[in-house]
Amino acid sequence: MLAVLPTLVSLLLMSLVHENPSNTTNDKRHLNKFSLIALVIAAYLTIILISENFFVFPPWAHFFTTIILLILISSPLHIALKAQKSESSTSLTMTPFIFALEAQEGPPVPVIETNLAQAMSTVNFWLLFLAMVCAMGSGLATINNITQIGESLHYSTVEINSMLSLWSIWNFLGRFCGGYVSDLFLHKYGWGRPLFISLTLAAMVVGHLVIGLDVSLLFGTFVVGVCYGSQWSLMPTITSEIFGVKHMGTIFNTIAAANPVGSYILSVLVIGRFYDMEAGGGGKCEGINCFMHSFFVFGGVCGFGFFVSLVLFFRTKGFYALVLERRSDRVEVEG
Repeated sequence: MLAVLPTLVSLLLMSLVHENPSNTTNDKRHLNKFSLIALVIAAYLTIILISENFFVFPPWAHFFTTIILLILISSPLHIALKAQKSESSTSLTMTPFIFALEAQEGPPVPVIETNLAQAMSTVNFWLLFLAMVCAMGSGLATINNITQIGESLHYSTVEINSMLSLWSIWNFLGRFCGGYVSDLFLHKYGWGRPLFISLTLAAMVVGHLVIGLDVSLLFGTFVVGVCYGSQWSLMPTITSEIFGVKHMGTIFNTIAAANPVGSYILSVLVIGRFYDMEAGGGGKCEGINCFMHSFFVFGGVCGFGFFVSLVLFFRTKGFYALVLERRSDRVEVEG
């Protein structure tokens, strides 16, 4: 299903994708509404999933909560229709203003555009790739083994299923907040985005140790899930800023290969071997020792990734200062 269904969906719907020229300059309020709905849905699902661990929902309650969820999921359609109506009514009045902006002469903004071969010949590319191997690899290895970890620690089936579902929400929150927070601190304090890769890797060290020591599997997966998700908003943005957007698709997907590479190394060569060792070569393993040593290794790996990303942060500090200067100059011209 994972191999065929996404491919079929893309092939069936690709004919619907087309260029849609637009003159809107007030999309931010509509996008903020989309973001708010996404956060409300995440909060709603979190409450439902946690409640199912304490209460047995009768059929009518399942029906009622599902109806509410369907209403929340369909609500973005209303925002899109309202935005389209607003766009059509204001496009004529906004056009002269847009043309006036385009006619103004601003300072030249040089853009760095590198292809894959040029990017791979830089130190920054490999620093980013290594950091992603550590962060994405350990995060994916964690979710790949959540069921086995829960079983070895004698969690109930309901608790394990809840943690698996909640991981998706933590992942979403990481993707949502990672981009927003890094953007905020970049424009307000001039902090380069690679710093937030360092901060999330430092947090992942704590999360892995919490899981390995069986302090709290729920809290540990929350920390690792949020930090893992944040990489998927930080890494593409950093890629486009450092290497340009012309060949971003190729460069981004090459760096994204760190996800399966890191997962293979840490899932097969670390967790798999430690688990088999503790299980005695066959059968199920029970107890804290089944995964404790693996997550200690994960903590060390993320600690190494922390220092790698910190090097990337200091190497790109001057670059991000220049990016901020260019953007402030552009804002002044448009103002």
